[in-house]
Amino acid sequence: MDDDQGHAYLQIGEAAERAKLTQRTLRYYEEKGLLSPPTRMEGGFRLYSAEDIERIDRIRQLKDLLGFSLAEIKEMIESEDVRLQIKAEWRSDADTAEKAEKIRRAREVTLQQIALVDQKMEKMAAMRDSLAERVQKYDAWLLERSPESAKT
Repeated sequence: MDDDQGHAYLQIGEAAERAKLTQRTLRYYEEKGLLSPPTRMEGGFRLYSAEDIERIDRIRQLKDLLGFSLAEIKEMIESEDVRLQIKAEWRSDADTAEKAEKIRRAREVTLQQIALVDQKMEKMAAMRDSLAERVQKYDAWLLERSPESAKT
């Protein structure tokens, strides 16, 4: 389906299939505020724009690749929304003070995103260290009880 400007929309089933998610998951993301309420057809059917699909892809990336919780995803997405709003409001003819304020705000939300990624990386590093320590204990136990060590 296209709107008046020729932009294509996908119905929820098509959007879910493209994103490799269920329709229920898309509705849940909407309920949790990760997705804005989509445009609707006359019969109430949800319609997803290209921007909606990009956002869904971003949510999946944060969830699948980085293992973010839905709360963390929402925080990352909201920060990205702030950045996009700043970009949309950017005026090349604005004075330097106004531009500097926008850049400071964009920098602040980007630092918040970095902090979230750093927290996730620290947790993952701690988990990896714990697993590596466990492997070392297993190796030590096996080495102590190996036939070669019994001969010495």
